[in-house]
Amino acid sequence: VVVKVGSGVLTGSDQRLNRDRVSSLVEGLSSLLERGMQTVLVTSGAVATGAPVMGLAGRAKSIPQKQACAAIGQTLLMALYEEQFARRDRHSAQILLTQDDVRSRERYLNARNTFETLLSSGVVPIVNENDSVAVSEIKFGDNDNLSAEVAALVGADLLLMLSTADGLYEKFEPGQRPIPVVDRITSIHFDYARDHLTGASISTGGMKSKLMAIRKANQYGIPAVLADGLKDHIIQAVIAGKEEGTLFLPCEDKLSARKYWILHTLSPKGSISVDAGALRAVKQQGRSLLPIGITAVEGSFRSGDSVRIIGPDGGEIARGLTYYSSQEVIAIKGCRTDEIESKLGYRYYDEVVHRDNLVLVI
Repeated sequence: VVVKVGSGVLTGSDQRLNRDRVSSLVEGLSSLLERGMQTVLVTSGAVATGAPVMGLAGRAKSIPQKQACAAIGQTLLMALYEEQFARRDRHSAQILLTQDDVRSRERYLNARNTFETLLSSGVVPIVNENDSVAVSEIKFGDNDNLSAEVAALVGADLLLMLSTADGLYEKFEPGQRPIPVVDRITSIHFDYARDHLTGASISTGGMKSKLMAIRKANQYGIPAVLADGLKDHIIQAVIAGKEEGTLFLPCEDKLSARKYWILHTLSPKGSISVDAGALRAVKQQGRSLLPIGITAVEGSFRSGDSVRIIGPDGGEIARGLTYYSSQEVIAIKGCRTDEIESKLGYRYYDEVVHRDNLVLVI
């Protein structure tokens, strides 16, 4: 089980770390271990924990401030977690990740081996983004996204997201109850997310980021629950099968590990725009992207890079690995496959993006 906890759950009204809430969280995690469940915690709170030490009254604003707060706060946060686990004869281990750790195949496997070793030893890996050094190019963006990546990395059976929101609401109004079960996340659920306020300014992620992360996990075949992290014994209640929060069911047509990697792990280096004919071929017929349907190219990319495929309306329809560089695609866009060699002087492939290297964006 991968449990993700947000800053809003761990901090009090003064935006400082609340020891009682940390203790309650560790009690819930320990109950999973007692049931024989291997458990990973993805935690926010390092920046919030470090802010008072830096003399900041509220949330750090500049990147240097945030990174300094994270460096201080991560040490204090881990010390508190280990203290609480030790009281229950358990132990935890710190793992700090950036996107580079999952983009690189070698580093990905190393990370997975580390998780497996810790979990098999009964240790709880506590994961956070390496905020003290991460820059935009290697950041996960928020810990919602990080939790989905970790769930896929360890092959979790459940992603439990603990938030200040107690689920997803169709209408966020007094007297309403959260949606109990979502079979498949669609655009309508993102419309619902606009009405949500999931915490104070101390939180980085909102409901939209949570839905995006949960959709990632679902696409990998992992169910997810979004529940109220401020509620007593919430972890125990969810694991006992009680109706808490919103349950998001995994996709029946789960992505392969390779296609998950293409869609969610790699950062696109550019985009390729296509016409209506190519849109139908790719989206409805499951075919490869050929040069003849390409109308425009943006960005600079090389063969093997990840690219976005953009439909006529400007929306992203797919991601894939390109066989040709951006300059080559510019030269052959709109051409038939038998014209590629005359344009480039060679023809390595008929397709710009083969269907085996292409994943639709739902």
